[in-house]
Amino acid sequence: MTDDAAPSERTKRAEGSRRILGLDEAGRGSVLGPLVLGGLVVEERRLSELRPLGVKDSKQLTPKRRTELYTALAEVGERTSLLLSPREIDPWVRRGGLNRLEARGFAELVRRTRPDAVFVDACDPVAARFGRDVARLSGVKAEVTAQHHADVEVPVVGGASIVAKVERDAALGTLSRELDHDLGSGYPSDARTLAALEWGFGREAHPPWVRLSWSTAQRVKPRPWVERLEAYAP
Repeated sequence: MTDDAAPSERTKRAEGSRRILGLDEAGRGSVLGPLVLGGLVVEERRLSELRPLGVKDSKQLTPKRRTELYTALAEVGERTSLLLSPREIDPWVRRGGLNRLEARGFAELVRRTRPDAVFVDACDPVAARFGRDVARLSGVKAEVTAQHHADVEVPVVGGASIVAKVERDAALGTLSRELDHDLGSGYPSDARTLAALEWGFGREAHPPWVRLSWSTAQRVKPRPWVERLEAYAP
């Protein structure tokens, strides 16, 4: 049986049916809403379909085109994602561990999809270290390659960036409708987001949709509540 299995596995790989997982995130720098980790699994033989389809870093695409590609990607591979809420993010940021939280989240997507190889956009200044963390935390025997700007240079990671961005925008849209208030883009540079923070803190001390560990949130937060931040920390 062993002799028969080995050629079969070699044939399988020769036909390009290895599963390749791309990983990227959206919303890392946002002061509100979730951080979304996106993944795209594509069989090796179909990777060449991504560039002609128009897949690239999500930041280089219009919202309409991102949505179109998000739908098209389901025909090429398997989309997967993980949403991390502000309440999950804050304790890690306070300990300076956002990169580790992201590595843990990506590792969960690796466990979920069981790929043969992984390409991930590295948030760590030392890309190889980030790749090792993802591989170790996943516990899956898959080759993990982490690099900076992978969302631009590696099509399957570009696809993952589209998954992450579309789902992040959808989550923020849902949150805005639930609150019946314009949240803007969620980033500190957005005047609408700053106005939304002031509105939120005017309603409650700890809005669950705000990342309280962000310096922007601490600056906007009314002074009587600042002293309670440490008491809130897990």
